[in-house]
Amino acid sequence: MGNAFSLALRKGDNPDGGMGGKDVEKLKRKSGSSKAKENTRKKICFTASCGGHMEQLMMLQPLMKEYESFIVTEKTKYQMDIHGFRVYQVPQTNRRELLFLAKLLANFFKSLRILLREKPDILVSTGAMATVPICILGKKMGKKLIYIESFARVTSPNVTGKILYRYADQFYVQWESMLSVFPKAKYLGAIY
Repeated sequence: MGNAFSLALRKGDNPDGGMGGKDVEKLKRKSGSSKAKENTRKKICFTASCGGHMEQLMMLQPLMKEYESFIVTEKTKYQMDIHGFRVYQVPQTNRRELLFLAKLLANFFKSLRILLREKPDILVSTGAMATVPICILGKKMGKKLIYIESFARVTSPNVTGKILYRYADQFYVQWESMLSVFPKAKYLGAIY
């Protein structure tokens, strides 16, 4: 089902035509030069915390390979082996920790540095809390935000989903029952 997400993210449901954009495709066809193709190619930040959120995000690897992409995830003792992509790490953030606000602030500044360095056009996130700063900062900087609510959420939202629902240009749920929680979301089935 990850292919349904890849297709939806490529085409998009909004006037600018998603990641590739109809205007971008027309421009690529009109211009035969590789320089014009490079200039119109979108750069995408894929971001997720570790564990299941990252596993879901990695289902979009074919899409990651199609665009200039990089990954932002948490720095933890457990690390996934991700080859072929630039990977940035931000502090792991747990809202129940005593140092939550300090880590969230550190995450904010690290996310700002990453965004200023990489200058992505689009951010794609599967959550959780560690991704909130980069997603909100990116949106405030005029970037497109695509959020995919966790597969584990069948009837109730997670905190990250509740926060990013207000900011996301495209918001996807993986269970049809979640449309009652997020009425403006799109349902495409499971990412798996």
